[in-house]
Amino acid sequence: MAHGRTGDKGDRCNISVIAYRPEYYDILVEQVTPEAVRAVYAHREPGTITRHLLPNLSAMNFVIDHVLDGGVNDSLNLDSHGKSLAGFLLDLPITLPAHLALPER
Repeated sequence: MAHGRTGDKGDRCNISVIAYRPEYYDILVEQVTPEAVRAVYAHREPGTITRHLLPNLSAMNFVIDHVLDGGVNDSLNLDSHGKSLAGFLLDLPITLPAHLALPER
């Protein structure tokens, strides 16, 4: 339904969620909210979460403060750049209307 990319600047992470198909974008906007993102990363005690919508790209970008345990130079985390964080977000369950549902594999 979507793919994601992660970047870091200090103790700030940005995560992009890009819909595979434009018709998925509004559903993602409705369900992948800052509150839902906070719940996904609750174990990391994130600070401010800001969502930037990019409708012309069928994408959104989340900027999450204080989620990298101090950032690459201060963190003892195995993933101090936060590159795996997009994968966590892509596991967020999304409800699709029947006409857009992906076929069973």
